[in-house]
Amino acid sequence: MRTRAAVFFLLVFAATGAGAVDFEAPKNQPIEITSSGETRYEDGIAIAHGNVAIHLSDTDIYADSARYNSKTHEVFAEGHVRIYHESSLYIAERGVYNVDTKEIHAENLRSSSDPYLIRAEKLQAFSDGHYLVNNGYFTTDDSSNPDFHFRAHTVRVYENDRVIFQNVTFYIGKVPVFWWPYLYQSLNDAFSFTISPAYLSSWGPSLLGQVTFPITDKIKGRVRLDYRTRRGPAIGFESEVNYGKDDSSYAKLTTYFIQDQNPEINRTNVPRGSVPTSRYRVSIEDQTNFTKDIYGIVDITKLSDAFVMQDFYQGEFRINPQPDNVIAITKTDPIYTLTAITRFQANSFFDTTERLPEVVLDVKRTPIFDSPIFYEGETGIADLHRNFARNSGFEDYGTWRVDSFHQLLYPNTYFGWLSLVPRVGFRATYYNQTRDLGKTLFTPSTDPLAPEFPLPDPTVTEPLHLDGDATRTIFNAGVEASFKVSREWEDAQSRTLGLDGLRHVIQPFTNFSWVSNAGVDPTAILQFDRLQPSTKLLPIDFPEFTSIDSIDRWTIWRLGVRNRLETRRDDATITWFELDTYFDVNFVNPYDRTQYSNLFNKIRFTPVPWVNLSIDSQVPAFDKGFTEVNTTIGVQPIANLQLNVGHRYLNENPFFVNSSLFTFGGFYRFNDNWGVAVREQYEATTGVLEEQRYSVYRDLSSWVASFGAVVRDNGGVKEYGVLLTFTLKAFPKLGFNFNFDPGGAGQN
Repeated sequence: MRTRAAVFFLLVFAATGAGAVDFEAPKNQPIEITSSGETRYEDGIAIAHGNVAIHLSDTDIYADSARYNSKTHEVFAEGHVRIYHESSLYIAERGVYNVDTKEIHAENLRSSSDPYLIRAEKLQAFSDGHYLVNNGYFTTDDSSNPDFHFRAHTVRVYENDRVIFQNVTFYIGKVPVFWWPYLYQSLNDAFSFTISPAYLSSWGPSLLGQVTFPITDKIKGRVRLDYRTRRGPAIGFESEVNYGKDDSSYAKLTTYFIQDQNPEINRTNVPRGSVPTSRYRVSIEDQTNFTKDIYGIVDITKLSDAFVMQDFYQGEFRINPQPDNVIAITKTDPIYTLTAITRFQANSFFDTTERLPEVVLDVKRTPIFDSPIFYEGETGIADLHRNFARNSGFEDYGTWRVDSFHQLLYPNTYFGWLSLVPRVGFRATYYNQTRDLGKTLFTPSTDPLAPEFPLPDPTVTEPLHLDGDATRTIFNAGVEASFKVSREWEDAQSRTLGLDGLRHVIQPFTNFSWVSNAGVDPTAILQFDRLQPSTKLLPIDFPEFTSIDSIDRWTIWRLGVRNRLETRRDDATITWFELDTYFDVNFVNPYDRTQYSNLFNKIRFTPVPWVNLSIDSQVPAFDKGFTEVNTTIGVQPIANLQLNVGHRYLNENPFFVNSSLFTFGGFYRFNDNWGVAVREQYEATTGVLEEQRYSVYRDLSSWVASFGAVVRDNGGVKEYGVLLTFTLKAFPKLGFNFNFDPGGAGQN
């Protein structure tokens, strides 16, 4: 029969006379000891045998036998010992636990603390939360035969912080792979290391390495050490810091230097000219939150040449090929935003519109004295400089600009269904320099799709002639209108089509915009915030139309209708099908001199969660124009298969070359361990298969491995790469990566 002895030492021994004198209670903590065998107390020591269970505060101890010393406050446990302390489990043949300090001393021990497991001959867990392991075995693979493990003479573990190994060997299975005299691995991302063998045609076989380490509690550093057989060695240093209230401010420094042995290598068909051998990148990013409504940003990048990002930071280059250089401070408010910005040309090989500085007050749409009339506006002053790339043949120019825009709106609903928003506004812009049109020679474009202006940029052979200051005044007016009509069909039910009732919502809309231009011929205005080529319709409202220096008179009427089919799914209303159709009537439009714009259609169709279709198209239905159709289809017909097909078609646009680009991507998972992926990109107008990617994935329990290849055709210049990646699930920062397409110095 199981016996129970509940020993509450503070109370029991206070009533036992002389025995209470020699006893020191463990900080008033009650200790409960139970067993299925004998339980007794001798000379200040509680002894229990047979399925012993000891419970105290946040710790539970189970063993075949145990002793508790009330003087030293230590529990001695033997035989199938299990110690549950907070979120950790310790399993050993014998061990000692101190109730006061919570220190653990154990032999032949196993420990589990997500996400890692430890085996050791001896373990000492200290009161500050760290523990020391002798002849330890460390892994994150929770299996009887782990895929990998580290075996070390000593292991010092700091919970939720770091692990330090000494005299450590890394095993894959039972095979030793690598040995380190000393190894430091963070249990977060403060310390990590990555070794990335890589291959690219432009690099040759390469080895990219990085070590991340803490400098202080809030500052993290990273050293990059790379070697490319066709390029040579490279070194870089990065540092990140979070600071300020609640660590909400952020700063990052990035540096990189390579003495390029073959700077003339060019894997594109775009000529480069001379490229230096000493190549570098220095970047500073910062966002400082001074108060809850005032913040500043710094974004500065200095490069050795125009191609260093393309060659060594390919991931960043695809997103931002010409890094900005800007310093700004912003004051936010529910009604307004005040911004002071400085933008400068740090890299003379890139075109830059400098703002030295610019200050802008943007007043959001807000009612005037709680009336139904709303006001919005924008006022700014700027010292502007258009600086072209060095040796480009173009001539730089600059001016001071003061711009002020003000608009009144009266949004209202009539008859309970018709929404009308009339508006009227005024804009005045002062320039202290303009172009002298009497001395400028130019040939107007005959293409009706090309804008009447701006004029070509000034060159050395056709230089800019200035004509002093001028003030341009703009008046604008317009009205937006829309209403909705709907009808429901509750009997529209189809599991195949994902229908649980159907509602059709029709929303016709219109926007009429009139703008006058008085005081200055728009072709005389120097271009800074200028019109950029695009296949999309331009905004016809202020302040959404941001090309301030390209404003001209216009009268444009935009007409359209939105159709939505809605159904119920998962206790929510979702859009099953959507079609937006619209076009412009150009009474006067300096940016499109046809009478009618293209007819635009945007289609979104999601009949079931695993199928989606998107089509964005525009066709010259009413007048001359170009054709553009962008189609994307995504489907997951079975749980293990995903397919994506896309097509971009562009024909007869005056700014962009014709294109018929097909893309295909897919992923198939054979089972829990194997999967394959493919991606193709084919340009039909040139007959070039621009990119091919193939990958095979293998789940190795605690690791994920993938092997693949890539082939790119950059206008007749081909680039090849191979990829083998190993990622450790528990610690993604800890791994050995074979990479064919690194973003540069270890980046993807």
